[in-house]
Amino acid sequence: MKTICFFNSTKAWGGGEKWHFDIALELHKNNFPVLVVVRNQSALHQRLQKTSVPVETIKVENLSYLNPLKVSNAAKLFEKHELSAIIMNSSEDMKFAGLAAKKAGIKHIIYRRGSAIPIKNTFINRYFFGNVLTSILANSHATKKTIVQNNAHMFPLEKITVIPNGIETKTFLETPFKPIYSKTDSDEFVIGNLGRLVYQKNQSFLIDVAKELKNRQFNFKLVIGGSGKLLKELQEKTQKLDVADKVVFAGFIKNPKDLFSSIDVFMLSSFWEGFGYVIAESMLCEKPVVAFDVSSNPELVKDSINGYLTKENDVNAVCDKIISLKENPKTYEDFSKNGKQMIVEEFDIRITVNRVKDYLVSLINEK
Repeated sequence: MKTICFFNSTKAWGGGEKWHFDIALELHKNNFPVLVVVRNQSALHQRLQKTSVPVETIKVENLSYLNPLKVSNAAKLFEKHELSAIIMNSSEDMKFAGLAAKKAGIKHIIYRRGSAIPIKNTFINRYFFGNVLTSILANSHATKKTIVQNNAHMFPLEKITVIPNGIETKTFLETPFKPIYSKTDSDEFVIGNLGRLVYQKNQSFLIDVAKELKNRQFNFKLVIGGSGKLLKELQEKTQKLDVADKVVFAGFIKNPKDLFSSIDVFMLSSFWEGFGYVIAESMLCEKPVVAFDVSSNPELVKDSINGYLTKENDVNAVCDKIISLKENPKTYEDFSKNGKQMIVEEFDIRITVNRVKDYLVSLINEK
């Protein structure tokens, strides 16, 4: 089989970069021919340099796809490596590397979509989805749905394959940790949240939950991990609603297990998630999850089996579920075991890698 190229020019580290790193590395370990094309000294590049995965560097800007010379140079790079397929992660890379791949005659030009945000029905998107891309990989059924949400003819559904993100469960479970919060008393119930402090993650809702729980005289603490532009606004809201004594802003958390080891239940308040890594990680730590019945959440949270799903922004429903988990130890124990078992059996990285490998082999071998 000819080489599979993973193209990622993003500077910072995020979910897409983690996916490219994990999948490329695991395929390489399994003697699958891969090449990763990255931005020089990007976060992904730095991590790949510590491995034996073949790497090439390239510089791409937002509008590089409009530069014929840059596109042509990238096409020559692709031709040099005799690629059979290329997988791109961001919309910018999809345009630039997609054009270069088409120019290089690469048969399989694959867009890996990891965000459950509807594709805009613009001329430029219609062109690329209709004339450049040959296949799409979606990380959840919710993400697949958003691809054609604004235009049913944007891309053939039969060419969109859903393969969820994988988690290196063994490494994650063996990673040492240090709790970031200790209970003030044994009866205190700790609710946790982890994510960037931005609109999508909706931590403002958590402050409303804290207010209602305090009104109900429930003994709890809310620990919010993460940094972002809304920190001051959220802190001010805790003061306004008189729950500052009940909320801990833990800041950026490098090791998620530091937070998960400190809590009893994980509350995901996001409006949408392409794939809820934090849900999966909290379940691996045997923490039940309460989340909204939106986006990809139901693909991980099985209501009344490993957690609870509620209507979006329903403060009372969320409070009811949280209190119920504390008052019903058997339910709590069942949810904890069921969640961990599901992640290990269905979302382990080795399972995901095998699915991606089978997908690529079948794609390349199809006539």
